[in-house]
Amino acid sequence: MAPPASQLVQATERPAGCLFDLDGLLLDTEPLHGQAWQGAITHFGAELPENFLLELRGRNRFDNARLLIERLSLRATVEELLAIQQPLARAKVIKAKPMPGAEALVARIKGLQIPMALATSSGEAAVTLKTSPHPWLQAIEVRVFGDDPMVRQGKPAPDIFLEAARRLGLAASSCWAFEDSQAGAQAALGAGCQVFVLPAPGLSAKDYPAGIITLESLDCVPL
Repeated sequence: MAPPASQLVQATERPAGCLFDLDGLLLDTEPLHGQAWQGAITHFGAELPENFLLELRGRNRFDNARLLIERLSLRATVEELLAIQQPLARAKVIKAKPMPGAEALVARIKGLQIPMALATSSGEAAVTLKTSPHPWLQAIEVRVFGDDPMVRQGKPAPDIFLEAARRLGLAASSCWAFEDSQAGAQAALGAGCQVFVLPAPGLSAKDYPAGIITLESLDCVPL
């Protein structure tokens, strides 16, 4: 089981950079995405088991659509499924609120002059929409999106964290990564980051890869 963050305050050096997931970590969008997926699945005459939503967290929309079509035997293409899901999601995520402690954490890291980057599976247009009501996120200027051509494979592959670190001019191994999803934690570990996880609802440290540090809240980050 991963140790709590409080045990690593003295043992962990300050990072050269911080790499952030967005959905479910900085913004409380995951329940809204889940509602949009459920609506799209219902449109095609199927039901989405609630525990299946956890498997969708952290992954890009194309991978999720392919996974759902295969698992639920949907009579739809990826494009057809996303044509229903994406408008539903856009209407919902614009109303997303910050995760508790997120705004203060970003401000604290900015004050420490530690470079930051987003490493999100969401596409650029979606991130622009989600972040527009949240000017505090402008502090994170470097952003790598799920539809970035430099990201060949989405989470759980490490590509997006490696690219985010590269754009900061840093080695990923010198960075801290912050995640909430199992796929994202695996991706950040694969990139060589020190990984802090805010567990998704219903999950605990045992549900994540070995080597991560779990956080009770974003207020517990040892910086």
